[in-house]
Order: sequence, then structure tokens, then C-alpha cells
Amino acid sequence: MVNQIQRARVLRVRKLGETTYVLRLERNGFEFVPGQCVNLGLPNKAINREYSTYSGVNDSYLEFLIKRVEGGAVSPDLCGLEEGQEVSLDGAYGLFVLNEPGNLNQRYVFVGSGTGIAPFHSYIKSYPNLNYRVLHGVRQVSDQYDREDYESGRYVSCVSRGGGGDFSGRVTDYLKSHEIDKEAVYYLCGNSSMINEVYDILRSVNVSGSQIFTEVFF
Repeated sequence: MVNQIQRARVLRVRKLGETTYVLRLERNGFEFVPGQCVNLGLPNKAINREYSTYSGVNDSYLEFLIKRVEGGAVSPDLCGLEEGQEVSLDGAYGLFVLNEPGNLNQRYVFVGSGTGIAPFHSYIKSYPNLNYRVLHGVRQVSDQYDREDYESGRYVSCVSRGGGGDFSGRVTDYLKSHEIDKEAVYYLCGNSSMINEVYDILRSVNVSGSQIFTEVFF
């Protein structure tokens, strides 16, 4: 079911890092499938942008993980909102959803860069029995967004700049230096160069293309 364009009041804007925020909105019955995206914008402007859902399907609110881009058409406005102000929503759209979230024998590997972790956060909050692992590529250790929301041992931060984290280097470096589960299903989300490189790494060890799903953020 596709929702009509509607408005929702801001409940909270939570800062996670220097430029990254979680925008929490009233849900008002808004329907989505974890992994889908929503067009967000200000009611008095004609410009909007797509953001993946960050909250779980059973949460009473909607959340979106947003990186503030200087000079951006929408993100600075969204990150600067205050409680009670309104946002326009249109959606939900997209096919970056789990095929078998109820299959307890299915192993999932979620590979994301930066805010590309958003749909994975929604999957995990929505389907508590998932057998998953998250590989999160970030620049700084401070970019481990809401790490505490993932089960111990299931979240691996790959930090490319500075110290800290679980692995020093990019997610592609991690995959090249660790055994790859050829039976798992892989979901890749984030920048296009990371996605292309991870796809090639997986295919090089004979992970079937039918086991790899992608969503390009930028």
C-alpha cells in the first residue's frame, strides 16, 4: 500500500555525530516495509529527498538517519527542525526489502557505508530473530551510529581513518582478509564505488548474483 502525501510533526532531532542526525516524526498510521524509502521535505518547499526508514515497523514513530550536507537542498533544513514543526512525507517506495525475514535458517550479511546502514537498522528492529551480521564502513569511530542497538558480536565497524572500531580499514579490506560465507544473502547499501567493489569481491569467490541485493545512496 502506498501512502498519500501527508504531514507529520517532529518529535525529536537527535544528533549522532558532527553532521549526522536521527529525525523522529509522528507516525500517524504511516505504513512501510523495512528497507523502503520515503520522500521527505518541508511543507512550504517543492523540493524533497529520499531517505530510508531507520525505525522499526512496530515502532509508534518514524525515524530517518540523515547526514547534513552543506549546501544541500533538504538535509540542512531537516536537521535544523525543532519539536512541533512539520515535515511532508510521500511514500513508502522501493524494493530493498528482505525476501525471507521469517526464515530462521537464512544467514544475512548487511554491508553498509555511512548512513547506508539505515535500512539494516530498520530490518533488525523489525525482525528480532534475524540471523545477521553488519559490516559498517565509517571514516571515524564516532560514526558508529547507534552501535548499542545491535546484538553483541553482530556489528563490525570498519574504520578507515583514525583509531578505534573493530577493524582498521574499509569494508572491502575486511572482506578480502576474512572468510566469506558463500551461503549467506548479502545486502549492500551506501556509495556506489563500495557497492561495486563488494559485489566484485563476492562474485570472485562464487557467491551467486541471486544472493546479492543493492541500494545505492550516492
